Amino acid sequence: MDLNEAEPARDRRVRRSRAALMRAAVELVSERGTAAVTLSDIAGAADVSRRVVYQHFGDRDTLLLEAGLDLARRELLPRLAETPQEATGREQTLATARHFADHRAFYRALLTGSCAFALDRGLISLLLPINRQAIGKLYGDRLSRQVVDDLAVLLTGGAGSFITSWVVEGDDPLDPEAFTDRLLDVMSVLMTATGRIDAEDVR
Repeated sequence: MDLNEAEPARDRRVRRSRAALMRAAVELVSERGTAAVTLSDIAGAADVSRRVVYQHFGDRDTLLLEAGLDLARRELLPRLAETPQEATGREQTLATARHFADHRAFYRALLTGSCAFALDRGLISLLLPINRQAIGKLYGDRLSRQVVDDLAVLLTGGAGSFITSWVVEGDDPLDPEAFTDRLLDVMSVLMTATGRIDAEDVR
């Protein structure tokens, strides 16, 4: 095998190892309901050595953070992307709520652990472009780009905090339908207030 063939093969092995480790982390944390899983356990479940874990992630918190973001990228973002253009905001909000309810044990463990802040920031970064696009579509050119960006940050961060409280403290089992109604009620109040702002005042 020449060098040109060896490099893609190595890259595929690296991607497979990383994916196996992140999936193993999600499974173990979900099963145990705690982020206090050992790197040895995760490596064993992924069928790789501890050395491979350190090579890819460096430490447990980084692995758990990446596993959480990878889960959202693999399952939540495609679900949101597949929502029809004519879909209502409720359908996208409900899809988000269902994702977090489906993986509650995993997210609750991480959002009450040492990588909680980093995960919260990372999830907001993933969802921010979607919300920015939705706000831009809703208001068109009535708001400046800066106001659209700021409003997207505010709403995404606020919704993220609301979701975190629900995942961590909500009654079992979580009810995505009821939560979606609550979140949209709050968002409706905020968006109605925003709609009263004169466009000339925000340019």
